Amino acid sequence: MNKEILRLAIPNIASNVSVPMLGAVDLMLMGHLSTEKHLGAVAIGGIIFNMIYWGFGFLRMSSTGMTAQAYGAGNSERCLSILKVALLFAFISSILLIVFFPIIAEISFRLIEASSEVEKLAKIYLRICIFAAPATLALHAFHGWFLGLQNAKYPMILAITVNSLNIVLNMLFVKVFQ
Repeated sequence: MNKEILRLAIPNIASNVSVPMLGAVDLMLMGHLSTEKHLGAVAIGGIIFNMIYWGFGFLRMSSTGMTAQAYGAGNSERCLSILKVALLFAFISSILLIVFFPIIAEISFRLIEASSEVEKLAKIYLRICIFAAPATLALHAFHGWFLGLQNAKYPMILAITVNSLNIVLNMLFVKVFQ
């Protein structure tokens, strides 16, 4: 197999593998609490956030494509400009997500049926997690930009670092601070 393809593919695979591990740890931690309602709340919250953030997948993909074109043309100024626009778009979008999140959550809970107790816990979880939107969308932009520069190593390092930190902090907050 072509070494260049492997150089780009292996780090991308590693970073993508780290994402489900984060969800598995979240569910494992919630599964050890006194009631299954917490598990249901995190599962529903994960579904809602996955739906939202996958909807912003275009930010990563468009950053990759446009940066790759500029990089291939040797236009480093254009590469940097693409990153700036992607980050600005990510920031504005995340502010809009935070502002309109009560409406988004309400619509989501009309589509996802849950008991009132699970829904209440899920809304608390969602109200906390929505404030990660600026960082999450910025990571989409950076990830796409680095891939466009033919650098799959930095997105892998970012994904593994962020997800590992998230796992450690989740364990700390759930197990120690409860």
